[in-house]
Amino acid sequence: MSHWIILPIVLPALMAPFIVLAARYHIGIQRVFSVSGVVFLIGLSAALAWEVSDGSVIYYRLSDWAAPFGIVLVGDRLSTMMVLLTSVLALFVLLYAIGSGWDNRGRHFHALFQFQLMGILGAFLTGDLFNLFVFFEVLLIASYGLMIHAGGNDRLKAGVQYVLYNLIGSTLFLFALGSIYAETGTLNMADLAQRVAAIGPEETVGIRVAAVLLLLVFAIKAALVPLHFWLPSSYAEAPAPVAALFAIMTKVGAYAIIRVYTMIFPPDLEVTSNLLETWFMPAALISCGIGAVGVLAARRVDRLVAFAVVGSMGMVMIAIALFSPAGIGAALYYIVHSTLAAAVLFLISDLVRTGRGNVEITAQIPMAGTFLTAGMFFVGAIAMAGLPPLSGFLGKLLVLQASVGDDLVVWIWAVVLGSSLVSVVGFARAGSTVFWKSHGTTDAEPAAEDAVRPSVLSYTAVGGLFALLVALTLFAGHVHAYTTAIATDLFAPEAYTSTVLDTPGKLSTPKEGH
Repeated sequence: MSHWIILPIVLPALMAPFIVLAARYHIGIQRVFSVSGVVFLIGLSAALAWEVSDGSVIYYRLSDWAAPFGIVLVGDRLSTMMVLLTSVLALFVLLYAIGSGWDNRGRHFHALFQFQLMGILGAFLTGDLFNLFVFFEVLLIASYGLMIHAGGNDRLKAGVQYVLYNLIGSTLFLFALGSIYAETGTLNMADLAQRVAAIGPEETVGIRVAAVLLLLVFAIKAALVPLHFWLPSSYAEAPAPVAALFAIMTKVGAYAIIRVYTMIFPPDLEVTSNLLETWFMPAALISCGIGAVGVLAARRVDRLVAFAVVGSMGMVMIAIALFSPAGIGAALYYIVHSTLAAAVLFLISDLVRTGRGNVEITAQIPMAGTFLTAGMFFVGAIAMAGLPPLSGFLGKLLVLQASVGDDLVVWIWAVVLGSSLVSVVGFARAGSTVFWKSHGTTDAEPAAEDAVRPSVLSYTAVGGLFALLVALTLFAGHVHAYTTAIATDLFAPEAYTSTVLDTPGKLSTPKEGH
């Protein structure tokens, strides 16, 4: 049993109340402790990812109660990769919030930020469905506080819409958990994998209902059509650093689908096979198309980025819907790419707001810091639209390659290529209007009086995320090999289930100290 695996949850859980109680009125102290906590979290996450990089599985039993009766946290290659991605993203988002002053425009930003990390990391590390629900609620509460940070009627309205949609998802989640427990008597994922497989064909009604409800819940979290309506307004109205952190939250829904529907309800399971084949792929294709159309039609930079997130989640879901090792491997690579690219574009939209006072896609007088902001937008648009040579192109290529041999391969290629073309046009229209026409239009609208040049730290934070995108491109072969290995593990979950339920430690050779 590894005690280290609980630290990514405990650290932000302790840091948040400390910031509230000991540094409530000292923004400088809050910044120091918040950044220090995230840096330590990155080191811890990297250590955990390295420990399981050989395919082993580690776990922690709270109060030493054995699964499936006790609460268990589990770390494998998938969960630790997502924890590391979240931690690295959080650092650059936090630096941007400090550089732009967003963290000082309202109260308790850093405490809520830490609670948000606690919820997200807990969702990735938990080993049972009930605690997945608990961590969903933790991140929901913290995210609502972050959404309305700095106030404003539009932000409050979008926050209420966001909470209502997610409360609906939470209610459905509880119904699903009740149905699963009634049918199986357990909510531990490893135990469920064995018990669901043992259910006879004549006793599948309850578990089918639960599988449908769970898929609806995770589809809401992942903003899959037709359950995506909450995302554009919510993400566009949220403070830019918050929206950038939210780029990982839709991936929590994707992670839950991958985990649950490869381990508990695998595609070859008769109980749920028809469910996944009937509408999951069509919904993913429509999501990809709607996201691209939204990018083309957007009249504000932040809404353009929000619809790009919808489209990117559609791309992720297309790869997941293939339910093959190649498809899941491509999906995981694209999850890493789209999280970084979406965060970059949300932060760039705030650079636009800072430089010109608004984010309207209209010709205005040149903004402060036009050249650097325009260059960053150009590179970010290339990454998100999937043009070469950046990782978005490679990610989409992997998805297309994984789809070869699928019954809907023609539709997949048509939608992916068509949506990419539409997205390119949408980003080009927005970029030329905001950055180019402002120099050649004599009757352009004046910039707002509060327009200022963005800070050096703001540009540094965005540049750090760009560096990660470049690294993801340069080491694409190694990263894809790793994500493919994760996918192989997911479709052969015996190591996961036997470690959690049977063996006292790791499945592979135990390391000293465990």
